[in-house]
Amino acid sequence: MSDPYRICVVCSGNICRSPMGEIVLRRRFEEAGLADDVIVDSAGTGDWHVGHGADPRTVRALRSAGYDGSAHRAHQFEDAWVGGRDLVLVADSGHLRDVRRLARGTDTTHVRLLRGFDPAAVEAGTLDLDDPYYGDDAGFDRCLAEVEAAADGIVEFVSGELEQR
Repeated sequence: MSDPYRICVVCSGNICRSPMGEIVLRRRFEEAGLADDVIVDSAGTGDWHVGHGADPRTVRALRSAGYDGSAHRAHQFEDAWVGGRDLVLVADSGHLRDVRRLARGTDTTHVRLLRGFDPAAVEAGTLDLDDPYYGDDAGFDRCLAEVEAAADGIVEFVSGELEQR
């Protein structure tokens, strides 16, 4: 395949939810044998943390689950990324509105809620990925579990997209 499939995971500051999504998805695509076909990155809708590492609680939750989040550096989502990504996975409905607003008329059918790929979350109607930033360590663990629960559905979806190319 000539062009890799590009995914961006988006939250507010790119230090909690979206780095978790990026790191978990990279692992899942590696495990599915698609690491060379899919590029995953992440960004925040705000610029508060640009250049900073992930929140230490994010790094801890990831490490406890066998992931390495130590190299993450926060980025801000840029308008051009809407058209430059095949799939934009947002943490919650506020981010969905923000990214669609940034699109300025560009097609946004590929901008989706991350938890929309978790059948249990869809059935329960709990599609927003809760922001753990103002909570305790348990909130970060719960957030990671929610990201992991959606990851298989995302890999399955992207695998289908790749087959159609």
